[in-house]
Amino acid sequence: MPERNTPVTRMPTIFFGHGNPMNALLANAWTQSWAAIGQRLPRPRAVLSVSAHWYLPGTALTAMAAPRTIHDFGGFPRELFAVQYPAPGDLGLVRRVRELLHPLEVRADLSWGLDHGTWSVLRHVFPAADVPVVQLSIDESQPPAFHYGLGRLLRPLREEGILLIGSGDVVHNLHSYAWGRHPAEPFDWALRFEAKARELMLQGDHQALVDYESLGADAELSVPTPDHYLPLLYVLGASDENDAVAFPVEGMDGGSISMLSVQFG
Repeated sequence: MPERNTPVTRMPTIFFGHGNPMNALLANAWTQSWAAIGQRLPRPRAVLSVSAHWYLPGTALTAMAAPRTIHDFGGFPRELFAVQYPAPGDLGLVRRVRELLHPLEVRADLSWGLDHGTWSVLRHVFPAADVPVVQLSIDESQPPAFHYGLGRLLRPLREEGILLIGSGDVVHNLHSYAWGRHPAEPFDWALRFEAKARELMLQGDHQALVDYESLGADAELSVPTPDHYLPLLYVLGASDENDAVAFPVEGMDGGSISMLSVQFG
């Protein structure tokens, strides 16, 4: 981590709604906003990414010097499978995260890499792929409060020049998603739940967001499975009461996928 006497900049923490993997290739309002975020940010020492797509029992970190680009999807054009994001890893960050999360068992993983929840966004934020990236898995066996708690434990990384990001979607219902070429009007329940989540973030009511299953029918439809929602809880945990809250990316894709991004600090 930072060498003694090396000045570092406190980093914000950001949740990205990553949406369709094709966003990795597209130039649209969402990807242009991701690029603008990268241009505004101070350069981080490294990125710690919590992606919806590394969702398994247990907690693990990518612990290789050169994580591979994982194409963890099917049915998309060949050019998407050709995308590579050759960002280096950061073994020092791996050690630091394991230290912060001790005594939790955190496995050093040598087989995963960077999945599309990470690289489809970072390809726009840091297109040169020259910022080291480490991924942290989401333990599917643990309740939401566990994930929020890990975010709190990881908060010191921000003071060390590490950009902690979560990548998922506040609203993610693929059963209702409009897969056709024509834009779809957002479902009322999706808009209401996204608006409620925004309101709670602005109020600093993190407990209600952790207990999202108690937020009623709109929550049940918007978060039918927790994988895409939980990355938000890491970012909430890593924020603090002095952080300004901003929503640098907005919109709904296919009627039922929120593209909302949230920045703290």
